[in-house]
Amino acid sequence: MATRNDASKKTDEEKAKPKKPLKPEGMLEQVPDIPVRYYQEPAPQQEKARRFLEAFAAILRHSNYGFILDHFSRMTARCGRCAVACPVYQATHLARDLPCRRSELLLRVYRRHFTPEGRARARLFNEPPLQDAEVDEMAEAFYRCTACRRCNLRCPMGIDHALITHLGRYILSEIGIVPKALHVAVREQLQGKTGNTSAIPVPALLDTLSFLEDELKERFGKEIKFPVDVEGADMVFFPAVSDYLLEPDTLMGQAAVFFATGDSWTIGTGYFDGINYGLFYSDRYLEEIIMKEINEVRRLKARRILIGECGHAARSAKFFVPTYGGESAPPVISILEYTAQAIKDGRIRLNRDAIKERVTYHDPCNIARSGWIIDQPRFILRSFIRDYVDMTPHGRENYCCGGGGGTVSVDEIRKFRTGIGGRRKAEQLRATGAHYVVAPCANCKKQLREIVEDHGLDMEVVGLHDLILKAIVL
Repeated sequence: MATRNDASKKTDEEKAKPKKPLKPEGMLEQVPDIPVRYYQEPAPQQEKARRFLEAFAAILRHSNYGFILDHFSRMTARCGRCAVACPVYQATHLARDLPCRRSELLLRVYRRHFTPEGRARARLFNEPPLQDAEVDEMAEAFYRCTACRRCNLRCPMGIDHALITHLGRYILSEIGIVPKALHVAVREQLQGKTGNTSAIPVPALLDTLSFLEDELKERFGKEIKFPVDVEGADMVFFPAVSDYLLEPDTLMGQAAVFFATGDSWTIGTGYFDGINYGLFYSDRYLEEIIMKEINEVRRLKARRILIGECGHAARSAKFFVPTYGGESAPPVISILEYTAQAIKDGRIRLNRDAIKERVTYHDPCNIARSGWIIDQPRFILRSFIRDYVDMTPHGRENYCCGGGGGTVSVDEIRKFRTGIGGRRKAEQLRATGAHYVVAPCANCKKQLREIVEDHGLDMEVVGLHDLILKAIVL
């Protein structure tokens, strides 16, 4: 029987033990950290810091970021409420992965160097200027973020941490600090001979389309075409150009939908890439790529821009074609909106017995976080899938695939993407028990397939129109 002294001694020992930190709801067990590194050109001491401040100043002069930063910098950006939303922080438990901690890195620079109060304080207390090590810290932090914007749903002050991350990447890109994969792809898109991120020349595009037409004829016994350079069509089609290399079933499913509806559409050989990596790191490139889409629509005398299954391509066009195209900018529609409406109108017939396996749906952040495209794909799937289940949470509250913000293109950080950024998504996928995971986004498909492989999940990642191809009745 324990004496009172023994009990008192035991209590004292227990008190002496370090307490485990409280974990926000939904936190995962901590995983080993995987740093994200980018090679940079060697520079003299303080050269990076000087160039960073010069680029920052130029962007503030020629944009409206100053108003936004002035507003955010006057609030507290360090309360930590975003911890319950960020899948990266939930996996690492590292303070540097808190969205508000990451935002503070740039807001601190803004206060110190670009506000009268900050400059006066620096002189009064002899505070040092920005250092190269701080630039390196920002380069690491800003590319650990998937830009999924989930933290925006939790910030009580309404601070847009993803926007601050984008601005930080934009400044870094102006001084040559950007992942090589993004730099090479955009350079080919804007300056290369092919004019697209996958470097597909027009003859190769035409060969691919001819092959897909043969496949469709063999499958359906009908002449289902991919129209090219048709003037006066209702819609010019811009999928993620990688679909022409990697997603034949997605493209054939979309062509079958157009065949069923009979609407006019075309692919333009002047420009045929919906990808816009400028959204991830550079407003300059974002605008240039958007103008290529607009100019192609105008060249073909078409009426609308139709974006294929790609989250960031859809968001880029939807929100920035009106910005850069002016009053005459063509309307933008997503293929998911188009197909959902066609089914509602009774113009598409789908066989409800074609797919017997369980199906779940992944919400791409770029089209779901704002509430734009959530119900439409679910309406499509429930119209012909008998065993459909949703992930928890889903819709606006969905978890990122782990490769958002362009990081999916950086193969060197795959372990980080699937082991940390995508760990929460892997758990969601496993919990559904689904065979098919529908991801209507080129980037999400690549990332989710790597998650399935790296986490040993028995699932198949497909596009939404891949399943429509299996079920459509022509």
